[in-house]
Amino acid sequence: MLSGFQHHLLQLTYIRTLVLFAQSGALLFALFVLHLTLDVWLLGSTLAALALLNVMTFARLHSRWPVTELEFFSQLCADVVLYGCLLYQSGGATNPFIFMLLIPLLVSAATLHARYTLLMGGMLVVLYTSLLRHFIPVLALEQGHQHRIIDLYDLHITGMWVNFLLTVMLISWFIVRMQQTLRHGEQRLQAEREQHIRDQQLLALATLAAGTAHELGTPLSTMQITLREMELDHPNDANLLEDIALLRQQVSTCSERLQQMSRSVQEEQQRGHHRITITALLERVIEEWTLMRPEVSYQLGPLPQGQAPEVSASTTLQQALLNLFNNAADAHPENIEVGLNWDSEQIRLQLHDHGPGLPLEQIDQLGKPFVTTKGRGLGIGLFLTSSTLARHQGEVRLYNHPDGGTLTEVLLPISPSATKGVEP
Repeated sequence: MLSGFQHHLLQLTYIRTLVLFAQSGALLFALFVLHLTLDVWLLGSTLAALALLNVMTFARLHSRWPVTELEFFSQLCADVVLYGCLLYQSGGATNPFIFMLLIPLLVSAATLHARYTLLMGGMLVVLYTSLLRHFIPVLALEQGHQHRIIDLYDLHITGMWVNFLLTVMLISWFIVRMQQTLRHGEQRLQAEREQHIRDQQLLALATLAAGTAHELGTPLSTMQITLREMELDHPNDANLLEDIALLRQQVSTCSERLQQMSRSVQEEQQRGHHRITITALLERVIEEWTLMRPEVSYQLGPLPQGQAPEVSASTTLQQALLNLFNNAADAHPENIEVGLNWDSEQIRLQLHDHGPGLPLEQIDQLGKPFVTTKGRGLGIGLFLTSSTLARHQGEVRLYNHPDGGTLTEVLLPISPSATKGVEP
């Protein structure tokens, strides 16, 4: 995608192309219809120079070097010189196409710094003033009796009307394109700003999580030792032993979870960009989900025919999907409907729980950090999920289902360069 002055220079090549066609048509009309006396070779050479400049500019846009403001201004100055040559050879200021000189000024005003626009305006004033006195007339004085004054006046007015129409079209088109470019630039800047804020939030959460995980090792070890001592001190208290066994199991689960998190990061760094089919990833997520939440029940809809597309096998993506499954189970653990579909462009994963649905006053805030609808939790699960999917060029959407409950939809793009069937 072109950016900055490269895009402006590309639009300038389009304007030159239109000017070339318009001036070539006007030259042919003057020669074969009006039978005016013109230096065809001189005018043709000027038009050829303008065409050559346009071709060279278009070729320059395919280079890796960025277009600077000074270079773009020099391109506009070249247009002014060539336009001046055309007007000098075809009547000077009496040429109805004299307003063609306004095009570089308007382009400069829309794209360049004020100092360049002032310099361009000064150049055009000097050029226009010179063309008032120095030009090659299109009608020889001795041939003036062959044309009636009223006919020449009508012809000049008609030419000015055509020139005005073309100038309005060029200016309107160019300004609209410039506005579109500015809007797209502002949208990209806003998206980058939001992504920067999101990255800062993720970095803060990651730093806090890493520090917390490191600090949790000591109290978990202390709890394991204390529970073991309590078990030895009260060997005959069956109720207490049952509670201690449950606590030891929970402590062991927390310790294993921290160790698994550390191992997953190391394995992912060693494994690199590993890919897996979406069906295999879904099986992994559901398997881990049912182990964590044995009380849930779900229904998996029919899968599409054909080879399943591939996605990244990163631990973060798997955890992001697992967060959504856990959210559905928290809303209502029974009869959760899971659907998976895809086409040539994207993958669509849907979860429909039969819980209370989304509160309307919080729908716009969902996905932001520390916003939760559960009444418990930290409110960062959906934020982390949304951020992870965004890094995979995907997104998550939540709706209130017409039949009740919440519909969670995950969209992931399909990479056309991905090789199918690496891992079933």
